[in-house]
Amino acid sequence: MKIEIDITKNAQENANLYYEKAKKLRKKAEGIRNSIKKLEEKINEINKEASKIEVKKIRKKEWYEKFNWFFTSNNMLAIGGRNANENEIINKKYFLENDLAFHANVFGASLVILKNGLNADYSIKEEVAQFAACYSKAWEDKQYAIDVYALKREQVSKSTQEGYLAKGSFLLKGEREWFRNLKLELYIGLDKEHDRIKIVPSLTYNKINDKDMIHIVPGKTEKSQFAKLIANRLGFDDIDYIIQHLPPGYFSIV
Repeated sequence: MKIEIDITKNAQENANLYYEKAKKLRKKAEGIRNSIKKLEEKINEINKEASKIEVKKIRKKEWYEKFNWFFTSNNMLAIGGRNANENEIINKKYFLENDLAFHANVFGASLVILKNGLNADYSIKEEVAQFAACYSKAWEDKQYAIDVYALKREQVSKSTQEGYLAKGSFLLKGEREWFRNLKLELYIGLDKEHDRIKIVPSLTYNKINDKDMIHIVPGKTEKSQFAKLIANRLGFDDIDYIIQHLPPGYFSIV
């Protein structure tokens, strides 16, 4: 260790000089220690807050979830348009030769397609017919029950002799298969496996019998308020998803 001595000063003056330098260095060191301590405290606070942050994985939705949808009691897929534009898309893109189309016997209803429906037995078709009944103007009008009919692919067309029909309108031909006096009632629950809401008609519920599902019918509660109630009951935070998949109109829990 080398110590520089100022020869113009005596021993006491040199000692005082180094003493003052040492005081300044100790003061700087104290400031550095305080800064380090404050920085460590800040890092600890950030770590605590970070541990509270819940990282939610964004679920990849299936293609059919952009429509109204459900799986029948034997796991057949049915999809329905939520508006005239979606009815058009379903008819043009998803309604195939082996499918069946269902429509409530009322002006203003979802076009519901049962995939591979030609191979379904009557009880399964009746489930889909009830679903179509619920997703119609009948729910908004608070009707108790309504009739629904089913048609094959070749019976549904967009063109007439005068030209093409308006959006959401279809030319229906031939004999229809009728399903009479279907009650407007649904069950809504949480599909835990896929982290989403599932909505099924009561005819399906009676076969799957999921005790955690909520029985809903036309009522007096506005849709957005009802969706919040359902979200709270089921512990499902995507209220928009619920709103998008409920029928038009008002609701009540049985």
